[in-house]
Amino acid sequence: MPDAATVAAWFADVRYAWYAAPLVAATFIILNAMLVPVMLLIAATGIAFGPWLGPVYAMVGSLASSSAGFGVGRWAGASRVERWIHRRVPRLTTALERHGTIAVFVIRKIPLPFMLVNVAIGATRVRYRDFVLGTLLGMTAAVVALAGFGGTLLDIARHPSGRSLALAAAILGIPIVLAAALNAALVPRVKATMPPDSSSQGIPN
Repeated sequence: MPDAATVAAWFADVRYAWYAAPLVAATFIILNAMLVPVMLLIAATGIAFGPWLGPVYAMVGSLASSSAGFGVGRWAGASRVERWIHRRVPRLTTALERHGTIAVFVIRKIPLPFMLVNVAIGATRVRYRDFVLGTLLGMTAAVVALAGFGGTLLDIARHPSGRSLALAAAILGIPIVLAAALNAALVPRVKATMPPDSSSQGIPN
């Protein structure tokens, strides 16, 4: 397995190129459409482009692919999306309309297929602005942890030790704990606006 420095060297010529961000965005859109996990793409982007540009490009890719899915859902409409995913469109519509940004933020903490969730949300009446802002806030912790320290995590995987594993736990754990704290504070506000039977309907998985 190559180390992080070797992988980064492969992308040295394109790291600062004008087409780097569009290339990452297109790659995220294509691979997310193939249901490649977005967290894997974020980590790979961090390894390829380093701890500073990596998170920037990873967020660009995440927002581009989420917007593409949202656009598909908005174009297709709820009835067609339900036929595609063989599930009802999420019964979070009321929460999305009342607390769009917060509701999207909470949904980002649920481990569901990234592209399918974006399509399903697009089929609701949530505003695109709220969708983008909720996605940005909801994914920042993962992007910082995985893209910002992707190279470090790869090197730890290549040469594990007690100290390096503790460092990996801290890198991944701190953003997750912060996100969980925000999630715990915001989830009750979202649930308070949901219909009584929404827990039984859920969102697609």
